[in-house]
Amino acid sequence: MSALFPDTHPKMEALQIELIRRMPSWKKIAMVDSLNETVKSLALGGIRQRHPEATPEQIRRVLAETMLGAELARKVYDHAR
Repeated sequence: MSALFPDTHPKMEALQIELIRRMPSWKKIAMVDSLNETVKSLALGGIRQRHPEATPEQIRRVLAETMLGAELARKVYDHAR
């Protein structure tokens, strides 16, 4: 197997992969959910930093456009009003 992560020792990478394979599905889903929340928090922080004058509603809109794309965000966001 080729290395997926060149900065990780191959034996450690193989161990990580094996542990993930043995992990129950619910735990994998929980890990992905946690990573998604982290990404969302980082994105919100970046939006606030770039747009310090923005209202919470404007920040949510920019996040929606970032995550969904402008067209889909417009359909979803404008429909919710």
